[in-house]
Amino acid sequence: MQIGSGLYSAAVAATLEVSQLCVRYTDITAVSGVSFRVNPGEIVALLGANGAGKTSTLESCIGLRRPTSGHITAFGSDPTSISARVRTGVMLQTGGLYPSARPLAWLEYLARLYPTSATPRDLLEAVGIDPTRRTTNRRLSGGEQQRVKLAAALLPRPDLLYLDEPTAGVDLVARRSLVDLVRAQAQRGAAILLTTHLLTDVDDLADRVVVLDSGRVRAQGTLDALTGATQALRFTATPGLAIASLQADLGSGLRVSEGGAGNYLIEGHVTPDVLATATAWCARMGVMPQGLTSSRHSLEELLSTTAAEHSSDNDSPEEST
Repeated sequence: MQIGSGLYSAAVAATLEVSQLCVRYTDITAVSGVSFRVNPGEIVALLGANGAGKTSTLESCIGLRRPTSGHITAFGSDPTSISARVRTGVMLQTGGLYPSARPLAWLEYLARLYPTSATPRDLLEAVGIDPTRRTTNRRLSGGEQQRVKLAAALLPRPDLLYLDEPTAGVDLVARRSLVDLVRAQAQRGAAILLTTHLLTDVDDLADRVVVLDSGRVRAQGTLDALTGATQALRFTATPGLAIASLQADLGSGLRVSEGGAGNYLIEGHVTPDVLATATAWCARMGVMPQGLTSSRHSLEELLSTTAAEHSSDNDSPEEST
């Protein structure tokens, strides 16, 4: 399913384009027919449960893994070419730091590998690490190591940026600074592919999401398009009410369920008429609804629903992330 801006205009030249990507490990299919693109100035989040195919897709895009079939281009060429690499920044969840080096010395070394680079001191200050600090990378906290890795990824002033769990282990104050810094990269025109299990990062950063399950794209589009503006009405009341009569009142366009302990949920296109019908039904039942709220589906609900809908697929991948 493709929704909203998940349907692209051919007039926009994508920075990263993935077409019919397939990755197989002997008799295991980790990725099957995955296609998406990331445009300049856009942040796209690649989402899915462990085993969905995110790692294999990301590694193929970066050039760490050779796809079985399909096509990947960065800036219109092979992502492993020198011309593409010098314009690309990569921050992986694990690795990427020389343990016995100090942050500034490590970034200064990496900077010499690029034709031009940002200033290491400035980048460390931007991520909240004191450039004069003499602590080695191995002795930094997990959150501090993440910040140093982000600084390293930003050294080439990348036009294409891969971020794998960028805020994992980062405290709340530092996380806000990192989110602002990542958003600033998109604002200057960088295309960003983000993978994360922290859905707050997706809410705060992503222009679009691509949902993977069992190695396939199950949905892609904007958050609003995928989750809906007002897609759920929730309330609590006496447990065990006869919801079949409420379902009949609402019609087939909505779904009524009780999640247990009197937590009732109406899913579908929630309008003022739906609200009026629900409260009238409660009056007929002789109950007062409590905590009556309407909201869009959460991103967590979207991912759970997607996984449940495709749980019977026979060729689900067996990979760690």
